Amino acid sequence: MDNRNIERDLGEQPIAKILADSGLKPHDLVVSSVEQISHKMVSRAIKGRRLTRHAQFKILNALNKAVKKEYCLKDLFNY
Repeated sequence: MDNRNIERDLGEQPIAKILADSGLKPHDLVVSSVEQISHKMVSRAIKGRRLTRHAQFKILNALNKAVKKEYCLKDLFNY
């Protein structure tokens, strides 16, 4: 697979609206996570920088814990 042709900047993701609607900040996800996630990882998720599937699940788990709802990956990311 040729990594030079993969689009990496995908624009603001749906997770940004979910956080805003819930009144949460990226820091709230970092604090609520039981896995190791960083502020940079959450920021990249919001801005649409392509994350690995593993990192996406870490963000998803932190969000679900913070808002006490059950979102799935397609709710957070459009890629």
